[in-house]
Amino acid sequence: MRVVLFTGKGGVGKTTLASATAARLARSGRKTLVVSTDPAHSLGDALEAELDDEPRELGGEARGLFAAHIDTRVLLGGAWGRLQGHLRVLLAGAGVDDLVADELTVLPGVEELLALTEVRRLAETGPWEVVVVDCGPTAETLRLLGLPEALSSYLERLFPAHRRAVRGLLAGLAGKREATESAARFDRAIDALDGLAEQLAGLRALLADPGRTSIRLVLTPERVVAAETRRMLTAFALHGLRVDGLVANRIVPDPPPSLRGPAARWLRERHAEQQTVLAELVELCDGGPTLRTADYAAAEPTGVRALLELARSVYGDDDPVAAGHPAPPVLGVRRTAGEGTALDSEFELAVRLPGAERGPVELARIGDELAITIGLTRRMVDLPSVLRRCTVESARLQGAGTHAELRVVFRPDPTVWMR
Repeated sequence: MRVVLFTGKGGVGKTTLASATAARLARSGRKTLVVSTDPAHSLGDALEAELDDEPRELGGEARGLFAAHIDTRVLLGGAWGRLQGHLRVLLAGAGVDDLVADELTVLPGVEELLALTEVRRLAETGPWEVVVVDCGPTAETLRLLGLPEALSSYLERLFPAHRRAVRGLLAGLAGKREATESAARFDRAIDALDGLAEQLAGLRALLADPGRTSIRLVLTPERVVAAETRRMLTAFALHGLRVDGLVANRIVPDPPPSLRGPAARWLRERHAEQQTVLAELVELCDGGPTLRTADYAAAEPTGVRALLELARSVYGDDDPVAAGHPAPPVLGVRRTAGEGTALDSEFELAVRLPGAERGPVELARIGDELAITIGLTRRMVDLPSVLRRCTVESARLQGAGTHAELRVVFRPDPTVWMR
C-alpha cells in the first residue's frame, strides 16, 4: 500500500490535484481512498460529492474511488476523551494536583494527531492499494507530520517507559497498592498509555518509510511560493520525510506572436516570469523529486471527468505513484581520521538537507542530542553512541539543491573517550 500526502501553500490547488491524482489511480484499476485532513474540507467540492468521516465509493466514472473527510471533533470526544481520563488517573496516583493534571493532559496538537491516527487506521484496515491524503497548508502539515516524534518525546518525559513497565508503581506512591480496584484502574491507565506510545511509533514508522509514504508539494510558479517550497523541502527532509514530487500549478501559456495589445503583453511577461521560476525549480529538483506542471485552466476543474482530464495533462502516461528516485538516508556517520580508540580520531556527521544551501542553519549540542534549527523548524537528532563521547569541532553546508548537506565534524572528548 502506498500513502501520498498532498500539501502546499493555501490556495495553490492542492485539493484539486490530490483529487485528480486519486481519480486517475482509481481509473487505472487500483482501489484508491482520498481523504482530507484539511479543516476547510473542500475535497467534497472538488469531487462534487457529499462526504463524511466514513469512506464511500463515488461510483460512475469514479468506480473504485472512495472518499472521506476526517472530523476531529468526533475523534476528540471519543477515544481521546477516554485516554485523557486514564492519564489523569496516572497523574493523580503520582500525587499531582487535579488542576495541574488537567493542564498536563492537554497534549499539544492532539486534534492533528487524531486526524493522522485516523488516516493510518483507514489506510491499514481498508482494501486500498493507494491512499491519497489532502493535507492542510504546508506549515500546518509540517507540524502535523512532526507530531508523532515530538509527542513521543513529550510522553517519554512525562511518563518514562521504565516507569510504565513497573505495574502499580504509581499506585504504590499514592499508598493504594492494596486496593484491588485502584490497582486495576492504574493498570488500565498504563495499558492506555502504552497503547498511545505504540500508536505514535506506528505513525512514525509509516510516515518515515520511503517505500510506503511520500509527500507531494503543490505550488504556483511565483517567487514567494517557490521560496516557501524550498524551505518546506528542507524542513521535511530534516524530519526524515520523503518528498517525491513537486507540481507547479496554473502555468500561463505563451501567447502566439500574432496576439497584440496590453493583455498579450501581460501574458508574455507572466509566462516569462513563471519560466524563470520553473528553471530554478528544475535545478532544485535535479536528482531528487520529480517536477510536473499543470496548465492554467479556463474553468476550475471540479467533478471526476474534469479531474481526470487534469490528471492526464499532469501525468501523461506515467504512473502517478511510481517509485521514482530512491531517497538517500537523512543521516550518515563516517570516520575521517584516526582509527580504533585513538584520541586523534575525527568523525563527520552528514545530514541531508535539500535546498538548505541558502541557510541559515543553527546548531546546538544538548546532552546526547544535536538540535538543528532551520528557520522555524527544529529537530532534536539523537547522536550515535560514538559521537556522544565527542565534542563538535566545526560545521559547514556544502552542495546545492537536492545534494545540499550539513557536515558536522566531531573530535573525541578526552575526559570521556576512554571510559
